[in-house]
Amino acid sequence: MSGIDNLPPLRAVIATHGLAAKKSLGQNFLLDLNLTAKIARLAGDLRHADVLEIGPGPGGLTRGLLAEGARKVLAIEKDPRCLPALAEIAARYPGRLQVIGGDALTVNPLAHLTPPIKIAANLPYNVGTELLVRWLTPPDWPPFWDSLTLMFQKEVADRITARPGSKAYGRLALLAQWRSDPRIVLELPPEAFSPPPKVHSAVVHLTALPAPRFPADPATLNRVVGTAFNQRRKMLRSALKSLHPAIEDILTSAGVSPTERAEQVGLEAFCALARALDAA
Repeated sequence: MSGIDNLPPLRAVIATHGLAAKKSLGQNFLLDLNLTAKIARLAGDLRHADVLEIGPGPGGLTRGLLAEGARKVLAIEKDPRCLPALAEIAARYPGRLQVIGGDALTVNPLAHLTPPIKIAANLPYNVGTELLVRWLTPPDWPPFWDSLTLMFQKEVADRITARPGSKAYGRLALLAQWRSDPRIVLELPPEAFSPPPKVHSAVVHLTALPAPRFPADPATLNRVVGTAFNQRRKMLRSALKSLHPAIEDILTSAGVSPTERAEQVGLEAFCALARALDAA
């Protein structure tokens, strides 16, 4: 029995329910319940919050979130094999765990959650970045979530927290740092998972800012940044020429040198460029 909730150890749960991880679903399971409880604690005080979890698998992090006092956990799981194991956790925590079988890219969780809302997940590798971008780019801000505590490949975590001039700096860093405060709070080796991935992993904690750091239209900024870093080796006047015929003048009016490359330009300058483009 597990020390945190008197449910069976995760290896036994996986064996009982035949939950061999599927590469096609981006599954890598964390089996150490002490570690999943630590990740749950990194999400902050959960006692007065609902928590959205994506891809719970056999429920290691789910159990950590509940044991750490989450008011409610809404777990969205695409793999139907995992649902019986999650039902056992729900029975242990009556009224506090709701499981929805489905694709997190299509399920709307807001009908099932009450603010304040935190998101905590060991995200499936194949949808993690797409989900993060969705959570960072809603049309209105502040978002429905207060914080995100998310497991990624270490390479992706580095891209989220990167600074201008670094190899990892790009669209993901700009979108994350425009509206949130992201930081890496835990790094994990491959052997922490079953099966072990080929790369290291890291937990990133992002706290939503009350307002963006600099004013800009979200759609315009996303378009400018995406276009700029799609051709990051080119000067901006070449990389962004598809956005406006007078892009060189627009860059200059925003205080951005047309001969700079995307990785040399900071967040404030990109926001100024987005505003200048909207005004052109």
